[in-house]
Amino acid sequence: MTSNLNMMTAKELTRIVLAKEELFILDVRNENDFNDWKIEGQTIDIINIPYFDLLDGVDEALDKIPDEKKLLVVCAKEGSSKFVAEQLVEASRTNVHYLEGGMKSWSEHLEPVKIGELQDGGALYQFVRIGKGCLSYMVISNGEAAVIDTLRMTEVFEQFAKKHGAQIKHTLDTHLHADHISGGRKLAEQTGATYWLPPKDAGEVTFAYEKLEEGGDITVGNTTIRIQPIYSPGHTIGSTSFIVDDQYLLTGDILFIESIGRPDLAGKAEDWVGDLRETLYSRYKGLSQDLFVLPAHFGKVTELGEGGRVMGKLSDLYRNNPGLNIKEEDTFRRTVTENLPPQPNAYQEIRQTNMGKMTPDEDEQREMEIGPNRCAVHDR
Repeated sequence: MTSNLNMMTAKELTRIVLAKEELFILDVRNENDFNDWKIEGQTIDIINIPYFDLLDGVDEALDKIPDEKKLLVVCAKEGSSKFVAEQLVEASRTNVHYLEGGMKSWSEHLEPVKIGELQDGGALYQFVRIGKGCLSYMVISNGEAAVIDTLRMTEVFEQFAKKHGAQIKHTLDTHLHADHISGGRKLAEQTGATYWLPPKDAGEVTFAYEKLEEGGDITVGNTTIRIQPIYSPGHTIGSTSFIVDDQYLLTGDILFIESIGRPDLAGKAEDWVGDLRETLYSRYKGLSQDLFVLPAHFGKVTELGEGGRVMGKLSDLYRNNPGLNIKEEDTFRRTVTENLPPQPNAYQEIRQTNMGKMTPDEDEQREMEIGPNRCAVHDR
């Protein structure tokens, strides 16, 4: 009966989004969850009809779904979408798929993308967490690797390094994250690497770490990660930027491609707004404008470039990023402290976890991270 039913993995869905192929999605989660966070893509059409409205039959959905498009049914964990997809197949619909693992798997999929070669050999890779908008990085050089802003799916980084014949020597966090659980410490423990954190963000942490400090450059194989400008506060008090190979500026959550970081996730918006402006309007201005900005997040699918890369030249950002073009200081202050989007789900608990004060299990961590990242000023 269900021979025309297909399963789609998060990896296959990622490929469709990045290749800008057409797809029609029926999301059967409840309306609140759908409005909070959904699958997005430039060539994706999506509608929401809650599962409970389809229990007595899928006629309501049939009227709204085009015949000719590939159809994907999505729910939170898989079960409801599979049931609805089966009903659609029985109603003679073709090219019907359900998402394996539901939005849970979409939230956790990491897609590695090569950013570029390094001058002394080796390469820099970006890991795109497409369902949540988080970005991690791996520098590989001469058999050694460093991972920056590691996500909690640490096995992905271990396997990638192994495949490229590299041993992970360092894990670094640009700041104490509030939207997702850092995997930096866990990955360091698993691989014998050194875990680095900005000391100004580590005042309450319960574990040992190495301090990221100005001039304390880190060498990975033949490549230098310059911890400079070390002190680029604004999103958090210790927010730190890295320059890799004199080509790439890793900005953490200070500067994104189409927006800037919000300063309110530690409850210090009024205190930190001046620091944020100083970093963006002065400190970064003094850097080479040819550097490629690589942020720790993206807010919109429009920020995904060729092959899924999220990057932009610093000079272009100064021209086009609205957050870098607010001339009046008062206007800037209002922009980054008022009318901000909602704060990330469970962000207080996530901060506590990243300090080592809470130790949620795998399911609890997954639940805490559900939803978008909301680290930028403009993300809705």
